[in-house]
Amino acid sequence: MSKPYDLLENVLIDIEKGIREGINSDILAAQYALSERHLRRLFTFAFKQSLSDYIRSRKLTASLDDLLKTESNILDISLEYGFDYEWSYIRAFKREFGLTPGDYRKSGQIVKVKPPLRLFDENKMPDGLFFGPDIVMVPRFHVAGKLHRIPSSDSLTLAPEAAKAFWLNERSKIKAAKNGDVYIGLTRYNDNDIGFNGYLTSVQVADFKDIPQGFSKDTFEASLCAKFRYIGQHHYMDINRNAARSMYEAIMKFTHTDHSNYRLLNDKVFFERIDTSLYDGIYCRMEWFAPVAEKK
Repeated sequence: MSKPYDLLENVLIDIEKGIREGINSDILAAQYALSERHLRRLFTFAFKQSLSDYIRSRKLTASLDDLLKTESNILDISLEYGFDYEWSYIRAFKREFGLTPGDYRKSGQIVKVKPPLRLFDENKMPDGLFFGPDIVMVPRFHVAGKLHRIPSSDSLTLAPEAAKAFWLNERSKIKAAKNGDVYIGLTRYNDNDIGFNGYLTSVQVADFKDIPQGFSKDTFEASLCAKFRYIGQHHYMDINRNAARSMYEAIMKFTHTDHSNYRLLNDKVFFERIDTSLYDGIYCRMEWFAPVAEKK
């Protein structure tokens, strides 16, 4: 099975090759021995847009050349790019560009097009892909779980081990979990405990009622955050020191990028989020969030 970088890079190449040949998510999924559902979800997680919308936009963008440089009628162009009916092409075209193909030919209007997506070397990791950051607003939420005092120097080793132990042995005891499939690892630093961090292996809860004795609670306040996304060719239980180090090295690059408009506030709190229901038997997905402040 292809590594995530190779898979998604080849999918992007195949889309460009198949623009005039009826390429779609079914064909791509069959070609790479994935279910269409899993390929669509993987593509959306990686590129923040749906696979079908991207293919449609690339077809519509390619059709602009035919509209301006040939005398082909609208029906022939629509069939050339895999639209079953002329009206479906016209409707999709107007939704994409704000005017009909006929009006576009007559008006000479400049339209914004969707260029091909690309993967870059900085996205590539030994067994995965890394994307980000996106700047997002994270609403306030509550978590409950097991709190660990971890030496900062050993966090890349001990945090994944603590996460696995919680997921296998403890999380089922929290009956009030809002979504029992989603793991949240919340890290906090305490100025009075230099050299250590508090790592809460947890699940989200609506409130702190009915939390079993011996479990800790915490609240992440609403914050503007940098969000990073990781795709790995392994089970989420196999996230280890090496994978964690690669992710944090990529995150630190953002911290030291001069042209970024934001700075990370990860010296106080950050969290990772894994939706285990997204695991498809091949690729796992993880998200990492840290508050940010706008640079002055």
